[in-house]
Amino acid sequence: MQQLVLDLGLAAPPALDNFLTDLDTEQPALAHLRQLLAQPQRATVPTFIWGAPGTGKTHLLHAVRLALQQQGLAVGWLDASSQVLPDFDESWSAVLLDDCQHYGSAQQALAFNWCINALTPADGRARWVLAAADRPPADLELRPDLRTRLAWGHVFQLPVLSDAERRRVLRQAASVRGLLVPDELLDFMLNRFARELGSLMALLERLDGYALRTQRPLSIPLLKAMLDEHA
Repeated sequence: MQQLVLDLGLAAPPALDNFLTDLDTEQPALAHLRQLLAQPQRATVPTFIWGAPGTGKTHLLHAVRLALQQQGLAVGWLDASSQVLPDFDESWSAVLLDDCQHYGSAQQALAFNWCINALTPADGRARWVLAAADRPPADLELRPDLRTRLAWGHVFQLPVLSDAERRRVLRQAASVRGLLVPDELLDFMLNRFARELGSLMALLERLDGYALRTQRPLSIPLLKAMLDEHA
């Protein structure tokens, strides 16, 4: 059965507070990012986050980027799709490297240059290096000097949530919005749509708006009607 990927532009801007995970405990990676965002100048060694697709790595990096910019701080950003490869800027307070597993040779060279300038700068003020990939640094097919730099500091794995955990997170998010989501609707969402939580939350937010506009309760027919209307 083909899964559908929704437009994430409907979701709220990425933030640590809307990173959805198992509700019982805060993940170590999230606690670490909160601590460093409070005092980013104290990040003197890299932070590396890895996990399977859909575990929220890019969400966290975008959340950190936005939070730092809201503090008035400039950051460098590099991902696998980046075409412009700028030199390191001494005005940056952090360097963010996403999708490291897909870096080509030019991106690897730039990422290494950024890491060297961020971690051992001429002015003596170390910058935060935050990177992410789908596997731990030791398993990345990157140039050895870059791989070593990425593995040097704090390394965190993001777990893959089970269907039961996804269901719990969606129910909690729906409850915060004052919504009652029937079991059959949750089953439909989990079986027919991409299971990445950001995508599912975008769907829930979109369906909530459609339910308010049509004055109908949440249901599978309502979801189908919404999708048909926007097909």
